[in-house]
Amino acid sequence: MHICVLGQGYVGLPLAVRAAEAGHSVTGYEPDRSRCERLAAGSSYIEDIESSRLQAVLGSGGYTATSDPQDLKGFDVAVITVPTPLTDRAPDLSCVRDAGRVLAAWIEPGATVVLESTTHPGTTRDVLVPLLEEGSGLVAGRDFHVGFSPERIDPGNADWRLENTPKIVAGLTDDCLRHVKAFYDSVTDVTVPASGLEEAELAKVFENTYRHVNIALVNELSRMAHTLGVDVWHTLELAATKPFGFTKFLPGPGVGGHCLPIDPVYLSHHVKARHGQTFRLIELAQDINESQPDYVVRRLQDSLSRRFRRSVSGARILALGAAYKSGTSDARQSPAVEVIDRLRAMGADVTVVDPYLPVTAGGCREIPFTAADGGTCLADFDAVVLLTPHGEFDLVRLAEEAAYVLDTRGVLSAAPHVERL
Repeated sequence: MHICVLGQGYVGLPLAVRAAEAGHSVTGYEPDRSRCERLAAGSSYIEDIESSRLQAVLGSGGYTATSDPQDLKGFDVAVITVPTPLTDRAPDLSCVRDAGRVLAAWIEPGATVVLESTTHPGTTRDVLVPLLEEGSGLVAGRDFHVGFSPERIDPGNADWRLENTPKIVAGLTDDCLRHVKAFYDSVTDVTVPASGLEEAELAKVFENTYRHVNIALVNELSRMAHTLGVDVWHTLELAATKPFGFTKFLPGPGVGGHCLPIDPVYLSHHVKARHGQTFRLIELAQDINESQPDYVVRRLQDSLSRRFRRSVSGARILALGAAYKSGTSDARQSPAVEVIDRLRAMGADVTVVDPYLPVTAGGCREIPFTAADGGTCLADFDAVVLLTPHGEFDLVRLAEEAAYVLDTRGVLSAAPHVERL
């Protein structure tokens, strides 16, 4: 089949490459010309897709990257994997609308269009379908098929990949569902049919709302435990020994990436705008997680004052990690970057080290900090704040040589000069 994937980011590129490996003829549509040129040259900018995999599907002729909408002509299945950000703290579906308008001109009878972008319930039916029908002159569910299949990509997760993660599939009609399922059956191991579009859309935002709320719970628990003088990390280890009714979540400097800071807002904003009701738990979780970077800065400020009788202003601070999670270069909505920005605004001299990010990102400097390197003198810093525990960081040396460490991820053993959040 001729498959078109609109958007070649962390969701679209893995899907496009996997579909090409499964034997489909794939067109990866990416309006960013610089990205297109990199893809055409066989250079992947997505960590989950090695350049060698991209080069293999390019070499076989199974994959082509393009920024020309005319290359979408004659598709059998088109999948929309474009961003759905927040603008002024409100859901922004402009990329979905743009993709729908571009795609509509090339829909032929019998074709299938699937939305994967995370959004609020009703988007596929009420926003995308009218655009597709208007631009094509065809009727969805009769002349062509429409579906929704939420992405479940976890950047940097080597265990759960696109092909072995269960894939929810939904259709506008039963026949639409059959066609959507047939495509995803060809690229994933397990598909899970949903009874309707809205149920599948809600499932996606609820998955991330569940994580968002539970992370907020342990973040607030860590604050209370610190006030009480209780080791929250040991408390969580104890609770996790219960074999039923408990899932272990860990505190940290906040939440980041495209999903957790954004997806729950889609749900709460939609419910409030459409029905005038507030989703109070989401809003409370949002308040807690958004304030976590400030809490990290306050903890560091208090420790510098208590231990060394000095303020953050003028202090030399080493910030380890700027990405939102370990093992990736994804700094979108990263709480680590927020912590760094706040410290600098207070007058701190902050050196940022992240082996996954370019030197220009977040003010990173080329200071190697690996097990094999001895060039970074930890004693030169008044404090080290561990924000993202990349595997490249020599944690043993950090614990031994640093004058003081604030460990926001709980990966270091407690010691007189090490504080865990």
